Amino acid sequence: MAKKIPFNVVFASDEDPGFPASELNTHGPTVHGWRSAVDSRLSTHDIILRFHQPAKIYRIQLLAHQYLIPEKVELWLHYSPKSMPSTPSSQYFDFLGFVALADNANTNYKSRELQSVTVNPRRGTHLKLRLIGAHCNELNSTQQIALMAVNVLGEDLETAALSEGDEHVASETAPIDTATGELALASICDDLLFSMYVEESIVHYIRELEQRKVKAVSMERFEYARKLKLCMTALRTAGERLGRYALAKRQAVQQEDFSAAKLRKEQIEMYRACVLKQLQVEQLLENEGALSQNDQSCEIYAGGKPSLPAAPSLQDVAHALAEAVSNPKSNSVQLEKSPSHEVGTVAPVAALHLHAKSHDELPQSPRLPMASRHSSPMSSRQGSLRRRNKSAPRNSYEDYEERAIPTLRHSNTNEFLRECQGNALLEADPNRSRSRLNDRERRQAALPILVFGSELVELFYSRQFQDREDGLVRLRSFLKEQETDEAASNEHAASPNKVARSAALLLHRAVRDAVYSVFNQATETVRVLFLEYVPGRVSPNEVARCVDRLLPELLAKSGDPSARLHTLAQHTILSIAACPQVAEQHLVAPALSRSVGSGTHQRLAMSRLQMLEQLVHTQGSSTDKHSGLTCRALSDCGCSGIHHPAEPVRKVAERILLLVYKVNPRLVRKQLPPDDDITRRNLLYRQLFTEFDKLDLERKQELLEVHNSGNDAELMQPTTSTDASRLLKSKSGMALGTSVVGNGYVSCNGKQQYNEQLKRSMQSASNSRKGSATNSESTEETTPKINCMFCGWSCPGSDASQLDRHYWKTCPFLTKCPQCSQVLEVAALNYHLINECEAKESYVVCTRCTESVHKQLYELHQMEDFCRELKTGAARCPLCHDDVHLPLDGGWKLHLLSAGGCPGNIRKRNLKKSN
Repeated sequence: MAKKIPFNVVFASDEDPGFPASELNTHGPTVHGWRSAVDSRLSTHDIILRFHQPAKIYRIQLLAHQYLIPEKVELWLHYSPKSMPSTPSSQYFDFLGFVALADNANTNYKSRELQSVTVNPRRGTHLKLRLIGAHCNELNSTQQIALMAVNVLGEDLETAALSEGDEHVASETAPIDTATGELALASICDDLLFSMYVEESIVHYIRELEQRKVKAVSMERFEYARKLKLCMTALRTAGERLGRYALAKRQAVQQEDFSAAKLRKEQIEMYRACVLKQLQVEQLLENEGALSQNDQSCEIYAGGKPSLPAAPSLQDVAHALAEAVSNPKSNSVQLEKSPSHEVGTVAPVAALHLHAKSHDELPQSPRLPMASRHSSPMSSRQGSLRRRNKSAPRNSYEDYEERAIPTLRHSNTNEFLRECQGNALLEADPNRSRSRLNDRERRQAALPILVFGSELVELFYSRQFQDREDGLVRLRSFLKEQETDEAASNEHAASPNKVARSAALLLHRAVRDAVYSVFNQATETVRVLFLEYVPGRVSPNEVARCVDRLLPELLAKSGDPSARLHTLAQHTILSIAACPQVAEQHLVAPALSRSVGSGTHQRLAMSRLQMLEQLVHTQGSSTDKHSGLTCRALSDCGCSGIHHPAEPVRKVAERILLLVYKVNPRLVRKQLPPDDDITRRNLLYRQLFTEFDKLDLERKQELLEVHNSGNDAELMQPTTSTDASRLLKSKSGMALGTSVVGNGYVSCNGKQQYNEQLKRSMQSASNSRKGSATNSESTEETTPKINCMFCGWSCPGSDASQLDRHYWKTCPFLTKCPQCSQVLEVAALNYHLINECEAKESYVVCTRCTESVHKQLYELHQMEDFCRELKTGAARCPLCHDDVHLPLDGGWKLHLLSAGGCPGNIRKRNLKKSN
């Protein structure tokens, strides 16, 4: 039986860079096909195909373009029993004949012609297509020609048959199907009309089901075979629909409408999963052995053709994604139960027989490649016949119910133009029709319709952004009127809880709007809801439900690339957090104080940390473990933020850690690495510990001033025992002995004893800090000057940012990690890549030169000249791969700082330019 012969294009006389000849190697709904060059002066265009294995050819199928149509296509075949060059010359090819193509004018260039040519069985290894001439039309101003697909049907030659028989003509005849009189195919998937318009994954399933059907017939499992046949028919219809969705996804990508492309991708996955589940494909495949229920009748296959699930529209997909984000618990969306979309009756493609000669019209938008099946003997030289009966049922390719992708519907650049057009329509027809709600939307907005009325809800679902703005203004007025009319009781008025819930449902849709003016009105309405309507009216549980619905959308908007969008989203979130009932339940801070991963986008991480910092300033820290503002939660969030790749995120995280350090320094230091020389080599930790030292010094100086002024004041100060113990524990960090006299007075002897112990503790602490306080006191006595502790660079002044800039960019003793961009010493780079870096799993130590090498480059590294044995008493420089001799400190300084030192040190040259 004939099957598809795989081939590769090995030669093309010319091609358009956007439509190469290699596109002919594959078949599918999204292939582009081959197209000749724009400025080509060739009268004939040759394309040579090489089969993967020698084959006996029975049929050749050609699918032409709808308007870039060649006048005729010549077919040449070559057979070489032994290995020959991939592109043999023209003298080795045998002429088979040619195919004449119609100009396609009577179909208005909306259809594609499929020519199926049956040839006498011939052995071949190469097929040459010579395309001659071009049909002139108004759409083909460049005189190009194109070929959408080529398909070769035949059989592979066995090794024994290669050495015997005639090299050119075979005595066997082509296998014929006795039922149809056409060429017998091993699989229906091998036909070009099938493979060009059915999605690839569905083709794979149909091939497996065909194999199961052959086995079922041989084992006389006829009920199982009947189910397989019905399943393949239904899968073919579903595969055509998926092919159209894939084509629409490709068009969205070409138009750079990636939001629509994402929706198309989700639409394909959702519909494919529903089809496979409803048709029970996994059960019919019997991957784990024969199943008894396959031999019994079931409901879905009881009648004729099984019904397919409803195809999800883009609105369904967008709603499902939004529900998945807002309610992660409901991971499955039962699209097949949605009554709002019905599947029309689709005529199966099997109605197009192989011997029919017909053209199928393309829909206007989007353009979808259509073809008719046409089979003619080699003696026929004319084009295919057209379908004359206009009342005949349209095939499945014409049932394209999807609308064009609205690429400019939410474009901010066309906002003014849309506003002008909307105003003109409003002036022409003040009562212009507004889009009505469908059944699904009415079910979603059942409660808002009951509370606010259908007229206001229809404004939120309107396609005109002016209507959506009007709806938000009306909702805001409704909430304010409810506030003023609270005294006037109304028996039929909705409860505040229902009003808040309904408003949150509508605002959840509005805050996701892509038009800035609508989003601006939505955020203002959110602030009115939480700051004016909610306090004193809505129950705490309903407030929590409203925040859970709106907060994720606002957090997503806070990471928007537009500055005005993410600033407005931040302001709205902070306004929600300022609501008394929201602050009492701690609904916002836990979402902001989550750990910031290194993969979190910079803008989103920056917005979260900035809002968290503002909450700490306004609400302060809390001891409630569920508040999200405990010292431990803030410390965890700050420690995760200082390791973010973006510097602005790290700066905000440092400020949060400093705020927590003022309250609980011991907890913050416990979260960080130990404060020693090795840790301070890291520039990030050095800056952070320097700020900690400044805070410790300020705290100690404050304590000294307080207690020195206390000695000069009255000897007896009225206070309570509780206040005295709190002061001693918070200021000194340890429990000091105090003597409390009756009636709430502290004695003079106790105060003197406290001062002596405080001075001793300060002196011991300052000695253990490696002279940090001493250095700060000496810098105050002398002229301010900044010195680099590595290279000796100095700069007059007291601006610490200059030293940080020197460390980050110009210090020749430091370098950046190529993986995590951390600034560290050159001498410690190899150790860092193996033990400390985030990508340490990808690096190994070279056994020869002891350098750290990426695993994928290890073999190439050992082939390099600089990979040599390390000398005794030396270290290897990771920049220039030279040996640095002992003593290590002096050797590294001489190697990195001298004029003739490390040739791979780029910072040395940058330092000279800056000087």
